[in-house]
Amino acid sequence: MNEKCPPAGMAVDEALLADFCGAVSEDLMLLRNLHAVELSPQTMAEVKTFGFPGCLQLQLDSAQAKEVFVLLDEAMETWGDTPDPTAIDVLAADFAGIYLNNACGAAPQESFWLDDDHLVMQQPMFQVRTIYSDFGLRVADWRRCPDDHLVHELGFIAHVLKSPPFRDSMHHVAGFMDEHLLRWLGSFANRVASRCDTSFYAGLAMLTGLYCERLRDLLAELLDEPRPSAEEIEARMTETIQPVPVPVQFVPGSAPGW
Repeated sequence: MNEKCPPAGMAVDEALLADFCGAVSEDLMLLRNLHAVELSPQTMAEVKTFGFPGCLQLQLDSAQAKEVFVLLDEAMETWGDTPDPTAIDVLAADFAGIYLNNACGAAPQESFWLDDDHLVMQQPMFQVRTIYSDFGLRVADWRRCPDDHLVHELGFIAHVLKSPPFRDSMHHVAGFMDEHLLRWLGSFANRVASRCDTSFYAGLAMLTGLYCERLRDLLAELLDEPRPSAEEIEARMTETIQPVPVPVQFVPGSAPGW
Protein backbone atom coordinates (compact mmCIF):
# COMPACT_ATOMS: atom_id res chain seq x y z
CA MET A 1 0.00 0.00 0.00
CA ASN A 2 1.71 3.18 -1.17
CA GLU A 3 1.09 6.50 0.56
CA LYS A 4 0.60 9.36 -1.89
CA CYS A 5 -0.68 11.91 0.58
CA PRO A 6 1.28 15.17 0.95
CA PRO A 7 2.26 16.04 4.53
CA ALA A 8 -0.69 17.50 6.38
CA GLY A 9 -0.46 20.65 8.47
CA MET A 10 1.85 22.55 6.11
CA ALA A 11 1.63 24.51 2.88
CA VAL A 12 1.63 22.09 -0.04
CA ASP A 13 2.64 23.18 -3.53
CA GLU A 14 0.56 22.46 -6.62
CA ALA A 15 2.94 19.76 -7.86
CA LEU A 16 2.48 17.66 -4.72
CA LEU A 17 -1.28 18.18 -4.83
CA ALA A 18 -1.26 17.12 -8.49
CA ASP A 19 0.51 13.86 -7.57
CA PHE A 20 -1.92 13.21 -4.74
CA CYS A 21 -5.02 13.98 -6.78
CA GLY A 22 -3.76 11.92 -9.71
CA ALA A 23 -3.11 8.89 -7.53
CA VAL A 24 -6.51 9.12 -5.85
CA SER A 25 -8.21 9.56 -9.21
CA GLU A 26 -6.60 6.35 -10.47
CA ASP A 27 -7.66 4.47 -7.32
CA LEU A 28 -11.24 5.68 -7.60
CA MET A 29 -11.48 4.69 -11.24
CA LEU A 30 -10.28 1.20 -10.39
CA LEU A 31 -12.92 0.90 -7.67
CA ARG A 32 -15.52 2.43 -9.96
CA ASN A 33 -14.79 -0.09 -12.72
CA LEU A 34 -15.08 -3.04 -10.34
CA HIS A 35 -18.54 -1.82 -9.30
CA ALA A 36 -19.57 -1.12 -12.91
CA VAL A 37 -19.38 -4.51 -14.63
CA GLU A 38 -19.43 -8.12 -13.53
CA LEU A 39 -16.14 -9.95 -13.34
CA SER A 40 -14.95 -11.86 -16.36
CA PRO A 41 -12.07 -14.38 -16.35
CA GLN A 42 -9.90 -11.67 -17.94
CA THR A 43 -10.85 -9.09 -15.30
CA MET A 44 -10.24 -11.59 -12.52
CA ALA A 45 -6.76 -12.26 -13.87
CA GLU A 46 -6.06 -8.54 -14.21
CA VAL A 47 -7.01 -7.59 -10.64
CA LYS A 48 -4.75 -10.36 -9.36
CA THR A 49 -1.92 -9.16 -11.60
CA PHE A 50 -2.39 -5.59 -10.34
CA GLY A 51 -2.10 -6.89 -6.79
CA PHE A 52 -5.51 -5.53 -5.85
CA PRO A 53 -6.26 -4.24 -3.26
CA GLY A 54 -2.63 -3.63 -2.31
CA CYS A 55 -2.13 -1.66 -5.52
CA LEU A 56 -4.23 1.21 -4.18
CA GLN A 57 -1.99 4.24 -3.82
CA LEU A 58 -3.74 5.77 -0.82
CA GLN A 59 -2.73 4.02 2.39
CA LEU A 60 -5.50 2.45 4.45
CA ASP A 61 -4.00 1.33 7.73
CA SER A 62 -6.95 1.02 10.09
CA ALA A 63 -7.63 -2.35 11.71
CA GLN A 64 -10.87 -2.67 9.75
CA ALA A 65 -9.11 -1.92 6.47
CA LYS A 66 -6.50 -4.59 7.17
CA GLU A 67 -9.29 -7.12 7.78
CA VAL A 68 -10.91 -6.18 4.47
CA PHE A 69 -7.59 -6.56 2.65
CA VAL A 70 -7.24 -10.07 4.07
CA LEU A 71 -10.83 -10.89 3.08
CA LEU A 72 -10.22 -9.78 -0.51
CA ASP A 73 -6.85 -11.52 -0.74
CA GLU A 74 -8.38 -14.79 0.45
CA ALA A 75 -11.33 -14.43 -1.91
CA MET A 76 -9.09 -13.90 -4.94
CA GLU A 77 -6.81 -16.73 -3.88
CA THR A 78 -9.71 -19.16 -4.32
CA TRP A 79 -10.00 -18.18 -7.99
CA GLY A 80 -6.74 -19.87 -8.86
CA ASP A 81 -4.96 -19.25 -12.15
CA THR A 82 -7.95 -20.39 -14.20
CA PRO A 83 -11.25 -19.51 -12.52
CA ASP A 84 -13.77 -22.33 -12.32
CA PRO A 85 -16.93 -21.65 -14.39
CA THR A 86 -19.04 -22.25 -11.29
CA ALA A 87 -17.13 -19.60 -9.36
CA ILE A 88 -17.64 -17.15 -12.23
CA ASP A 89 -21.36 -17.88 -12.24
CA VAL A 90 -21.62 -17.32 -8.48
CA LEU A 91 -19.84 -13.97 -8.80
CA ALA A 92 -22.08 -12.99 -11.72
CA ALA A 93 -25.20 -13.85 -9.72
CA ASP A 94 -23.95 -11.82 -6.77
CA PHE A 95 -23.17 -8.86 -9.01
CA ALA A 96 -26.72 -8.99 -10.37
CA GLY A 97 -28.17 -9.20 -6.87
CA ILE A 98 -26.28 -6.09 -5.77
CA TYR A 99 -26.26 -3.88 -8.85
CA LEU A 100 -29.08 -5.03 -11.14
CA ASN A 101 -32.11 -6.58 -9.45
CA ASN A 102 -31.74 -5.40 -5.84
CA ALA A 103 -31.87 -8.91 -4.43
CA CYS A 104 -29.67 -7.63 -1.59
CA GLY A 105 -31.99 -4.74 -0.84
CA ALA A 106 -29.01 -2.42 -1.22
CA ALA A 107 -29.46 -0.45 -4.42
CA PRO A 108 -26.25 1.41 -5.39
CA GLN A 109 -28.10 4.68 -5.88
CA GLU A 110 -28.22 7.69 -3.59
CA SER A 111 -31.97 8.22 -4.01
CA PHE A 112 -32.75 4.76 -2.65
CA TRP A 113 -30.99 5.52 0.63
CA LEU A 114 -32.13 9.11 1.14
CA ASP A 115 -35.74 8.77 0.03
CA ASP A 116 -38.10 7.81 2.87
CA ASP A 117 -39.82 5.22 0.66
CA HIS A 118 -36.60 3.87 -0.91
CA LEU A 119 -37.56 5.11 -4.35
CA VAL A 120 -35.00 5.69 -7.10
CA MET A 121 -34.65 8.57 -9.55
CA GLN A 122 -35.70 11.01 -6.87
CA GLN A 123 -34.37 14.41 -5.79
CA PRO A 124 -30.73 13.33 -5.25
CA MET A 125 -30.50 12.21 -8.87
CA PHE A 126 -31.49 15.67 -10.08
CA GLN A 127 -29.20 17.35 -7.59
CA VAL A 128 -26.11 15.47 -8.77
CA ARG A 129 -27.17 15.92 -12.39
CA THR A 130 -27.02 19.68 -11.86
CA ILE A 131 -23.58 19.37 -10.30
CA TYR A 132 -22.31 17.24 -13.19
CA SER A 133 -23.67 19.82 -15.64
CA ASP A 134 -21.76 22.59 -13.83
CA PHE A 135 -18.58 20.66 -14.69
CA GLY A 136 -19.62 20.04 -18.29
CA LEU A 137 -20.57 16.41 -17.70
CA ARG A 138 -23.71 14.43 -18.57
CA VAL A 139 -24.79 10.84 -17.95
CA ALA A 140 -25.74 9.42 -21.34
CA ASP A 141 -27.98 6.47 -20.42
CA TRP A 142 -29.39 7.71 -17.12
CA ARG A 143 -32.51 5.53 -17.32
CA ARG A 144 -30.36 2.41 -17.21
CA CYS A 145 -27.77 3.78 -14.77
CA PRO A 146 -29.04 6.95 -13.03
CA ASP A 147 -26.88 9.97 -12.32
CA ASP A 148 -26.74 9.18 -8.58
CA HIS A 149 -25.47 5.62 -9.12
CA LEU A 150 -22.29 4.71 -7.25
CA VAL A 151 -20.26 4.29 -10.43
CA HIS A 152 -21.13 7.81 -11.59
CA GLU A 153 -20.45 9.44 -8.25
CA LEU A 154 -17.05 7.74 -7.97
CA GLY A 155 -16.28 8.60 -11.58
CA PHE A 156 -17.25 12.23 -11.03
CA ILE A 157 -14.91 12.59 -8.06
CA ALA A 158 -12.10 10.98 -10.04
CA HIS A 159 -12.71 13.38 -12.92
CA VAL A 160 -12.79 16.52 -10.78
CA LEU A 161 -9.59 15.60 -8.96
CA LYS A 162 -7.69 15.57 -12.25
CA SER A 163 -8.51 19.21 -12.94
CA PRO A 164 -6.25 22.08 -11.77
CA PRO A 165 -6.13 24.18 -9.72
CA PHE A 166 -6.08 21.16 -7.46
CA ARG A 167 -6.89 22.90 -4.21
CA ASP A 168 -10.14 24.14 -5.75
CA SER A 169 -10.86 20.66 -7.10
CA MET A 170 -10.29 19.14 -3.66
CA HIS A 171 -12.69 21.67 -2.16
CA HIS A 172 -15.39 20.77 -4.72
CA VAL A 173 -14.85 17.05 -4.05
CA ALA A 174 -15.07 17.52 -0.29
CA GLY A 175 -18.42 19.27 -0.63
CA PHE A 176 -19.76 16.63 -3.01
CA MET A 177 -18.71 13.81 -0.70
CA ASP A 178 -20.34 15.54 2.29
CA GLU A 179 -23.61 16.34 0.57
CA HIS A 180 -23.95 13.23 -1.56
CA LEU A 181 -21.67 10.18 -1.63
CA LEU A 182 -20.87 9.84 2.07
CA ARG A 183 -24.46 10.35 3.18
CA TRP A 184 -25.28 6.87 1.89
CA LEU A 185 -22.16 4.92 0.95
CA GLY A 186 -21.59 3.51 4.45
CA SER A 187 -25.14 2.14 4.65
CA PHE A 188 -24.80 0.60 1.20
CA ALA A 189 -21.45 -1.00 2.06
CA ASN A 190 -22.66 -2.44 5.36
CA ARG A 191 -25.79 -3.94 3.85
CA VAL A 192 -23.96 -5.46 0.90
CA ALA A 193 -21.35 -6.96 3.21
CA SER A 194 -24.03 -8.54 5.41
CA ARG A 195 -26.30 -9.82 2.63
CA CYS A 196 -24.27 -10.65 -0.45
CA ASP A 197 -23.10 -14.16 -1.27
CA THR A 198 -19.41 -13.70 -2.07
CA SER A 199 -16.46 -12.49 -0.03
CA PHE A 200 -15.15 -10.52 -2.98
CA TYR A 201 -18.17 -8.23 -3.29
CA ALA A 202 -18.50 -7.94 0.47
CA GLY A 203 -14.87 -6.82 0.60
CA LEU A 204 -15.22 -4.49 -2.38
CA ALA A 205 -18.17 -2.70 -0.83
CA MET A 206 -16.45 -2.27 2.52
CA LEU A 207 -13.16 -1.23 0.92
CA THR A 208 -14.89 1.46 -1.14
CA GLY A 209 -16.55 2.88 1.96
CA LEU A 210 -13.32 2.87 3.97
CA TYR A 211 -11.35 4.39 1.10
CA CYS A 212 -13.78 7.27 0.67
CA GLU A 213 -13.87 8.00 4.40
CA ARG A 214 -10.07 8.04 4.49
CA LEU A 215 -9.97 10.33 1.47
CA ARG A 216 -12.44 12.74 3.06
CA ASP A 217 -10.37 12.87 6.25
CA LEU A 218 -7.25 13.67 4.25
CA LEU A 219 -9.03 16.40 2.31
CA ALA A 220 -10.03 17.98 5.61
CA GLU A 221 -6.40 17.97 6.74
CA LEU A 222 -4.96 19.26 3.47
CA LEU A 223 -7.56 21.99 3.08
CA ASP A 224 -7.42 22.83 6.78
CA GLU A 225 -11.21 22.68 6.85
CA PRO A 226 -12.71 20.37 9.51
CA ARG A 227 -15.31 17.89 8.31
CA PRO A 228 -18.84 19.01 9.10
CA SER A 229 -20.93 16.76 11.33
CA ALA A 230 -23.78 14.70 9.92
CA GLU A 231 -26.19 17.07 11.65
CA GLU A 232 -24.55 20.11 10.05
CA ILE A 233 -24.74 18.51 6.62
CA GLU A 234 -28.41 17.62 6.99
CA ALA A 235 -29.19 21.17 8.15
CA ARG A 236 -27.28 22.56 5.18
CA MET A 237 -29.16 20.37 2.73
CA THR A 238 -32.54 21.20 4.27
CA GLU A 239 -31.89 24.94 4.14
CA THR A 240 -30.43 25.22 0.67
CA ILE A 241 -32.16 22.58 -1.44
CA GLN A 242 -35.73 23.05 -2.57
CA PRO A 243 -37.98 20.07 -3.39
CA VAL A 244 -37.91 18.96 -7.01
CA PRO A 245 -40.99 17.22 -8.47
CA VAL A 246 -39.89 13.83 -9.74
CA PRO A 247 -41.59 10.73 -11.12
CA VAL A 248 -42.06 7.78 -8.78
CA GLN A 249 -39.71 4.93 -9.58
CA PHE A 250 -39.35 1.69 -7.66
CA VAL A 251 -36.25 -0.44 -7.42
CA PRO A 252 -36.99 -4.08 -8.31
CA GLY A 253 -37.15 -6.10 -5.15
CA SER A 254 -37.60 -3.13 -2.81
CA ALA A 255 -41.30 -3.84 -2.24
CA PRO A 256 -43.07 -7.11 -1.40
CA GLY A 257 -44.36 -9.17 -4.30
CA TRP A 258 -48.01 -10.02 -4.70
